[in-house]
Amino acid sequence: MLRSLKRFGALVRKEMTQTLRDRRTLAIVLIMPLIELLLFAYAVDITVDHIPTAVADMSLDAESRALVQALTVSGYFDVAVYLENEAQVVQAIDEGRARAGLVIPPGFGASIERGEGQALVLLDGSDSFTVQSGYTAALAIAQARSLDLLVQQAGRMGVAAAVQSLPITTSTRVLYNPNMDDLVFIVPALAAMLLQILAVNLTAMAVARERELGTIEQLLITPIRPMELMVSKMIPNVLISAIGLLTVTLVGTFWFGVPFQGNPWLFAWLSLLFIVSGLALGLLISTVSQTQHQAQQISMLLFMISLLLTGFLYPRAPMPPLVQFVGNLIPLTYFIRLARGVITKGVGLSFLWTDVLALGFYATLMMVLAAASFKKRLD
Repeated sequence: MLRSLKRFGALVRKEMTQTLRDRRTLAIVLIMPLIELLLFAYAVDITVDHIPTAVADMSLDAESRALVQALTVSGYFDVAVYLENEAQVVQAIDEGRARAGLVIPPGFGASIERGEGQALVLLDGSDSFTVQSGYTAALAIAQARSLDLLVQQAGRMGVAAAVQSLPITTSTRVLYNPNMDDLVFIVPALAAMLLQILAVNLTAMAVARERELGTIEQLLITPIRPMELMVSKMIPNVLISAIGLLTVTLVGTFWFGVPFQGNPWLFAWLSLLFIVSGLALGLLISTVSQTQHQAQQISMLLFMISLLLTGFLYPRAPMPPLVQFVGNLIPLTYFIRLARGVITKGVGLSFLWTDVLALGFYATLMMVLAAASFKKRLD
């Protein structure tokens, strides 16, 4: 037992020395998550407002001007250009001068009096976020405008009180994110994504690098066990990953103002479990890769799959079962729910225990597979 501990301690010291000597790489690894956080947080905005809009008002009456004003006052649409007809509006969208268009036919005011008022809203379908935000905003503005006109007409008919007292009213309260700030949704998941990228990349090339440099043979002639080698390569990277996570979390909380609702110590322990699972996944990638280039390619593929299938940006519920199953094979899927649950909602283990168990099982399985793969390929 004592001999095994000495052997393992020597491996850990060797890995720590290698990590600390490569100061340039170490600096890049520690700074990169912060840079990526700043880029993502400032660049990614799910809610699109101030959409450049081309307007073709062929009615030019009070009602058409009121509709245009209602769109601009909402803050979702900015009139970029006034045109004469629908064809010119479509051309403006094609040319990129506008991402939305409003076409008001002649006699718009008179058609409203008859209860037949119609206006055409055109949206640039090549931008999904513009379509979602623009469609929702245009529908809400049209409904609000229609209700105002209905109240005005009822007032002229002497039944305003009956119309103003609607039979059904709803009040909406948004939990956890009352201001509907996109950063509150993005930053916890972004911290999880950056942590996985950091953890996987730190170990994905570990064994492949040893193989390319020829130092793997020196390890093979020692009495080390595969699991001891895997754990020794993880320990220095656990510390680096923890520093990266702490940096990203502090910047997200204090710089971007994302409220941290939960228990910081619980989040720290859950993050440590996720770090171990990510490092173990990186070690598995490293052991099945012959070269560092192959390890980089597999890591890039994992990043693309994680971006799409883990709930980072797109909800998982509408995905087909097979796609959801593939997403379940990635530890980020579970930690995104944990991060949002602790940071945004402030919930505890009683609500998150299934994801915690999944991460624990995942970390153990990846370590066993990495050790088995290393032994199988290098014996």
